[in-house]
Amino acid sequence: MNISDIISRKQNGLSTPIQELESFIDQYVHGKITDTEMTGWLKAVCSHGMDAEELTGFIEIMVHSGKCMDFSHLDMFVADKHSTGGIGDKISLILAPLLASAGMAIPMISGRALGHTGGTLDKLESIPGFSTNLSLVEFQKNIETIGISMIGQTDEICPADKKMYALRDATGTVESLPLIVGSIMSKKIAEGLNGLVLDVKTGNGAFMKSHDSAKQLGTLLKKAGENSGIKTDVVFSNMSQPLGIFSGCWCEVKEAIDCLNGKGPEDTIELTLELASKLMVMGKLSNTHSNGRLILNNLLTDGTAFSKFIEMVEAQSGDSNALLNPENIHIPMEEIVIMAKQSGYVEYMDTYSIGIACTLAGCGYINPDDKIDPSAGLECFVKVGTEVVKGEPLFRIFNSNKSKLMDAENKLNKVVRIGNSQKKEHLIINI
Repeated sequence: MNISDIISRKQNGLSTPIQELESFIDQYVHGKITDTEMTGWLKAVCSHGMDAEELTGFIEIMVHSGKCMDFSHLDMFVADKHSTGGIGDKISLILAPLLASAGMAIPMISGRALGHTGGTLDKLESIPGFSTNLSLVEFQKNIETIGISMIGQTDEICPADKKMYALRDATGTVESLPLIVGSIMSKKIAEGLNGLVLDVKTGNGAFMKSHDSAKQLGTLLKKAGENSGIKTDVVFSNMSQPLGIFSGCWCEVKEAIDCLNGKGPEDTIELTLELASKLMVMGKLSNTHSNGRLILNNLLTDGTAFSKFIEMVEAQSGDSNALLNPENIHIPMEEIVIMAKQSGYVEYMDTYSIGIACTLAGCGYINPDDKIDPSAGLECFVKVGTEVVKGEPLFRIFNSNKSKLMDAENKLNKVVRIGNSQKKEHLIINI
């Protein structure tokens, strides 16, 4: 295998023979190919894509770069959910313990903040003591004993994706469709799933800005899941405004706690139930989506789902007392409130730039070695369609580093358009 030939072939828009691609990725995992060399290939894929055969092979190579889970001995439906990235999207923190409390097994391998979007792992690690870096044995034990575990890619599970994930963020290749599909599906297939529901975001705050590109991604993801023997469904949701009220790390955990106790923002609860009810039907825990939603809503309101969340946190060395008194930790030292410059209706929100502002404040990674500030976050007081009066608050941005906060403020001053027309964004989109 000639590394230069593989990169130049892709730069010329040609597909890579699967055997050579396998060797290329294997050598990268084992440190025989540099990040610089891999960057060249990633950028070429971003420019030229992959054909169907190449993408199928790529997914399989990513899956088998490490070990795969096998839960066939469990008398439980093994399921997971994945989102293509959003602002304020803390659905995994709610849905995973909710479905586990309903009797499913939820082995969830998640990612970190990527580009302008938040990361489930970063949010979980804002819980004091919580470990997302479990061994395969520990991961499996948690699934077998409590029905849930949430971890990141490891040296055992999807090591290729672990290395490439961070590199994509640093090299401007986040939005490449085949790289998105390979990253998502390698983790999900490696989990040993029976069922998977995918939340494909579209809108100005999503990686897939148009409905057409979202549909294309959803089709590829669904096909990849079904080709691997996983029951797969897709929901298309709107990312033209932040989801819920808070975006960040610890502030999203706090909002998830509210939802797990039957409270929290209406849109966050709605999307959680929409996704989770599909898995309830797949797993034959309910006959209809409406019945599934009813069962799940009861598990939220009676505290059962929250109890399962606490159980998982304790199993992964987290401090459950922090969940019972969330207002007492990660208290931000600095905050700035962004006010409306005129009266009228919120006509448009630049959700992408809101995500960038959160990243600048410390919620994500400008550079791969950046440290997340768990106290950092954004509170959103408005949605598209909200009527505002000049001088009323639109956002509150907060963290523990004033200089970073000022960078975020500059971005937020330009993200809302206020006019005379009132319209609302629909959360679930039929494409």
